[in-house]
Amino acid sequence: MKIVLFDIDGTLLASDGAGRTAMETALTETFGAAGPSSYRYGGKTDRLIVRETMRLEGFDDATIDARMPMVLDRYLSELQVHLGGETHAARALPGVAPLLDAVESHDGMVLGLLTGNLMEGAKAKLRAVSLDHGRFRVGAYGSDHEERPMLPPIARARASALLGRDISGDQLVIIGDTPFDVTCGRGVGARAIAVATGGFGRAELESHGPDAMFDDLADTARVMEAILHA
Repeated sequence: MKIVLFDIDGTLLASDGAGRTAMETALTETFGAAGPSSYRYGGKTDRLIVRETMRLEGFDDATIDARMPMVLDRYLSELQVHLGGETHAARALPGVAPLLDAVESHDGMVLGLLTGNLMEGAKAKLRAVSLDHGRFRVGAYGSDHEERPMLPPIARARASALLGRDISGDQLVIIGDTPFDVTCGRGVGARAIAVATGGFGRAELESHGPDAMFDDLADTARVMEAILHA
């Protein structure tokens, strides 16, 4: 049995900057600053993005914690606006639809998500590209924990509960486009498949030692083979 956990941004879809625009708007309205333009969002949880950017703006953790619920609520509201607007054209990435179908229909696989997005943000982004959140039977989200390495154990526990038996860490296969996706599951022995459809190039991803590497997810048969043998 393989629990196949997809990242969202840069892996399943591209939101054309809607997420960053929404977050920067929420940060500016809540803290009066959006954080450095050079700060990279890729692979971070939404909560960690708020913490790290606002630390860089000089705010202490107590202030950040106090305002965290407010900024995240504002972010989710802004995300709905920008995903539905004309300035951001969200799209599913190559090969995603047939790959999800193949994983979902495979008797030895469970389709899931492992993402830094808050759950409600994940639902909104998937909906924007006509992907049904309900088909992902297991999920771990940025709303579950601020630190990404804590998400694979959560996904493992939820998979075990779903299936009614213990799922070992090496039965998790994480598919993502950032070094954080590649490395976050090592504490539980998860496998990782990297895809260079986000903000990180092939060489940088390969330097972190994924179990398999693809330029995109367009070759369903090859990706399925990699999942089975990861």
